[in-house]
This record gives sequence, structure tokens and C-alpha cells, in this order.
Amino acid sequence: MGRIKKKGEAGNAKNYITRTQAVKKLQISLPDFRKLCIWKGIFPREPRNRKKASKSSTASTTFYYAKDIQYLLHEPLLQKFREQKALEKKISRALGRGDVTDASRLERNAARPEKTGKPRYTLDHVIRERYPTFVDALRDLDDCLSMLFLFANLPSTSTVPAKMIARCERLCLEFQHYLIVSQSLRKSFLSIKGIYYQANIQGEDILWLVPYKFNQRVVGDVDFRIMGTFVEFYMTLLGFVNFRLYTSIGLKYPPKFDQAKDEQAGELGAFKLEGNLANAISDEAPKQLTNGSEETGPDPKTQAEVNKLIREMREVDVDGDKAENEAEKEEPATDAIDKFEPAAPGGDVLPQPSYSGNEPESLFANCTFYLSRETPRQPLEFILRAFGCKRIGWDATLGEGAYTTNERDPSITHQIVDRPVIQAAMNEEGDGEDNQTAQKLAPNQRMPGRIYVQPQWVWDSINDGEMKRPDLYAPGAQLPPHLSPFVQNTQGAYDPTIPLEEQQTEGEALEDSEEEVDEDEEGGDDLAVKQIENGADSMDIARSDDEEDEDEDGGNDSFGGFSEDEKEANESEDDEQAAELQYQRELEAELTGKPIKQTPSNPQSKAKAEARKKLAKAAKEEAEELERAKGMLSKKKRKLFEQMQYTNNKKSAEDQKLRAKRRKLEKQKAKAKA
Repeated sequence: MGRIKKKGEAGNAKNYITRTQAVKKLQISLPDFRKLCIWKGIFPREPRNRKKASKSSTASTTFYYAKDIQYLLHEPLLQKFREQKALEKKISRALGRGDVTDASRLERNAARPEKTGKPRYTLDHVIRERYPTFVDALRDLDDCLSMLFLFANLPSTSTVPAKMIARCERLCLEFQHYLIVSQSLRKSFLSIKGIYYQANIQGEDILWLVPYKFNQRVVGDVDFRIMGTFVEFYMTLLGFVNFRLYTSIGLKYPPKFDQAKDEQAGELGAFKLEGNLANAISDEAPKQLTNGSEETGPDPKTQAEVNKLIREMREVDVDGDKAENEAEKEEPATDAIDKFEPAAPGGDVLPQPSYSGNEPESLFANCTFYLSRETPRQPLEFILRAFGCKRIGWDATLGEGAYTTNERDPSITHQIVDRPVIQAAMNEEGDGEDNQTAQKLAPNQRMPGRIYVQPQWVWDSINDGEMKRPDLYAPGAQLPPHLSPFVQNTQGAYDPTIPLEEQQTEGEALEDSEEEVDEDEEGGDDLAVKQIENGADSMDIARSDDEEDEDEDGGNDSFGGFSEDEKEANESEDDEQAAELQYQRELEAELTGKPIKQTPSNPQSKAKAEARKKLAKAAKEEAEELERAKGMLSKKKRKLFEQMQYTNNKKSAEDQKLRAKRRKLEKQKAKAKA
């Protein structure tokens, strides 16, 4: 006889534990249990059978693995939580017996752990446990950066202390400095939520969201205690990551922080990097030319040996070039570069090589920018510095750290403005002021030799890897569409960069041409009515009946064509089709409330009607063929195919709406230009 199994000792009842049981087992409060689960990465689980796992008649809602709770029993943070709980009991006991002095002393010691030498707790060991390798930490950096950048823009409240906001902002600026020095930033996108950034760090793509610099309104329906627990963990994680990133490129961490510059909105300029790479970067910065003493030349003996080696290397290169030239003569030289095409229709579109030899990381290296006071300085400064620009100026009202605050500086090559075209306003004294610049420039005057662009030019340039045409982004110009660089174009889907004629279907092209013909006919009818009204007085006299009879007699001399039976058969078929079409038009007009469309009279309209008939016939045949093919499938595969077909039809309907919207906008633009 086998051993009798007792209830609750195996299966779901043993593998799972409820939240109430876990809190009692760990002997901590529910908020501390939530903190511990967030920091250790333990989350609720769903058992297969909730009734067997609950062990009781009441339905439990939250279950955890029993092994996870057993693992938490050995956590050092539990002792810290228990000490905090004991301290709270001491304070409440002192207040209960009326000893306010003792209670305040205990509270001061708890609030100032650096004075007592007993810190509350640290999460360093948790970071090392959860991320054994540095690559694991980089893969989990997306949510970390998004949360810290969000809290760096929040106002300080009772739930979000000012110290937490300042630390989040400092860690984010340190991370941005690493991206600038290492030139790891790749793409960025302006969205309604905020600004998306993508960086490549040690082969890992990291994408995070930064909110705009608006006044944030803290609402009451958000539990900032839970978010604060995540932020506390993420601050420790980003501190570890920044230390590893700085030391990997030879920089000292943490960088020197100037509190005075930070109070004057210096932000990135408030940090001073130290290390070997920082010294090399400072040496590359442009220096002023001086009329000092001449630089000492190299040692003559060393220079002679170097020249001798160079001559020997050149002789070897000449011999090698001769052999290469003979081989190149046999093959025809072509300047065309390879083009990657998909092996099968509908495959992924591969990135194509280009002739540009410039590195995207040094896109703005030869430019000097000036940011007008209405532009967002923080994201523009970060992006420009990350792509090689070392000279960025802005108005003095935007903060410290500018290369120049003089808008008239002749070294400025590009100025970023975000205002409409200059509108000059004359005062009573005759002095002109405009709404474009901070400096007192004359009305409608710009600095010669300077390029004026809108901020979108910077984002589109870095996403495409080349400097875009500045005339498309001039102040007051209608900007091109700002497309997300993170969306991969698929074949057959709507693409705003391709002309509409290349991606619309045959049916859409016919409908578009019909609408244009209808508009032209309406315009022609209005013009004819106006001409009749204007020329009614000068109308010619009608011809006599005899002349009309002569014309009719002359017209009857033409060849009759076919026999009367064939004529009657063809006419009867045409009459039936015409009657059906007329009946269909009447029904459509009755449903839509529009007048009945007249039958096409010109040959162009008849040709389009025939093309429409052919298209409808082809669609009907294709649908019938598809139904016959579906009949050969099994029930399971047929359902799967119908789901795929539903998804494809839904996507094509969305693409059709986008094309119709674009077609309407293009017609409006054409009418406005005309």
C-alpha cells in the first residue's frame, strides 16, 4: 500500500503562498514587503488552480512562489526594516508617556544617519545580485532612464522630496556627459509624450523618453510611494552604471560639480570632467592664435632617420601600386556602389550604402550654433554636443555655459529660431523692433552668411545621418513630416516619403481621376453659364430649317455598318446594362441624398467606366478563387487564415485612410497655389 498523501503538502498548495501568509512569515509591514519585492525583482504569480493553492475557503487574490519568499528570509534588508519598526515603537512609547524630548532625540538620530554613523540601508548588494554582468544592467536601463528623467522634471512635494529630484537630475546629466564624450547617441524623435532618445552603448541599443520642460502638475491619483521605491532602486543602478561607463573611457567619477553654475541654470556646463580623455578633448578645443615665441623643431638626427624610413616605405608602395594597376586595367572600373535588394518579394528592406564618407558622430563638428531664446535649449544643446559641435551659444537669459551670448558674433554659422517670419513694428520715435531676435537688429535684417533654421532641422539631420537642406526648414516655412526613425518600413504599407502615385491602388487612382473630372465638369458648367449670360445680347441668328435638313441629308450618306439583327442584339444588351447602372445610381443617390450622376458622355469617362468594370470583375474572380482555395483547407488552418486576412484588411484600410487624407491635403495645396 502506497503512502497516503496529506492535503496541503504537495502540488499547488505547497508551491504557492498568499501575500498575507508571506507578510506574516517575514514579520514586516505590507509597505516594507512591497519595497522588498520591487527591489529584489519578485512579482506575483498566477497558479493553475487558485482553489487548491489558497488552502482556505476565502478566495485569495495575490500569490507568490514559496521559494521566492523563502529566499527573502535571508535578505539583510529585513534587519534594517525591523530596526526601523523598533525605532518607531520607541518613539510612539515616548510620546505615550509624555516624554517629548526623548521622542524628538530619537527622531533626529533617525533623520541624520550620517551623524550617528549608522546609515539606514543601501541597495548596493541588491544591484550586484540582480545584475551579475554589466550587459544585464544595460539591458534594463530603458525604464531606469525614463523614470529618472521624469522625476528630474517634477516639482518638489511632500511625496517627492527636493533631494530626490536633485539627485535624479544630477545622475541624468552625468549620463548625458558620457553620451557626449563617447558619441554614443544615435537617433531622437519628437513625440506628443516627450523626446525619445536612442543610444548604442557597448553594442546594446537603449531607448528612453524625456518629458518636455513644462510645468508639471502633480495629480492625486498617482501613488508616488510605489514610484519612489522604483526611483530609489534606479538611482542606485544608474550610479553603478555611470561609474562603470566613466572608468571604461578613462574619466574620473563622479565629475566635479559647480553648485554656483548649477544655480544659474548651467546644467551640462556645471560639470567638469577629469581624466585622460577629458584632457585630450580639452586639447582638441579651438585655441586663439598668439604672436609668442616660435615652437622648437625636432631633433635633426631623428628627423633624418624618419625621412630615410619614409623613402623606403614609398619605394615599396610604388612597386605594389604597379602590380595593382596592372590588375585593375583588366577589370572595368565602375563608380556604382552595391545595392542590397530583398531576395524574395515582401522581404525586409535592408539599409542601403551611401557615398557619404562623413561619420554621423561628427555631423556638426564644423558648425557654430546660436540658440534663440524661444528654442528648447536643453535638448538642442545635448544633441548638438553629442554629434560633434563644440561651439554653442545662446541668449544670456537661458543660463550659463554658452560659447557666446552675442548674437552678432561673426563666427556663428547656424542660428536656430522657432518664431514666424520677422514682423517689424515701428515705434513713435521711428525705431523698429522685431519679434525674431533678442539683439536689436534692424527690421527684416539678418546676419549675412548665416543659416536660419527651425529646431526640427536638427532632429531630421541626425536621424538621416546628413545635414538636411536648410531652405526646407527656414523660419515660417511649412516643415516636412517628422517621421519616427524607430519604425521599420514594410513593403506594401503606407510610406509618407514615397509619392502617392507610386503606392495607391488601381481603384483609388480611378476614383481620384473621376473626382478630378467631376470637378472640371462643374467648373466648366459654371463657366458656360457665365458665358451664356454675358453673351446673350450678341448671340448669332439661328440657321434656317432648310440648312438643318441639308446637314441631316449629308450625314445619312455614311456607311451603315452591321445588319439590323446584330444591331438590335447589341442595343438590347447595352440597354439592359444601362438600365441596371441607372437603377444602381438612383439607389445610391436616394441613400446619400445627392443628385443622380449622369451617364458619361465623353470617351474619357467611358474608358474609365470600362476600366472600373474590368477591375470589379477581376476582384470578383480573385474572391471566388480565394473561396475555392479556402475550401481545401482544414478547419483549424481556415480559421488561422481568416484571422490573418482580417489583420491584413484592417492594415490596408488604415493605409487607405492615410492615403485619402494625404490626397485631400495635396488637392487643397494645389488649389491654394492656383
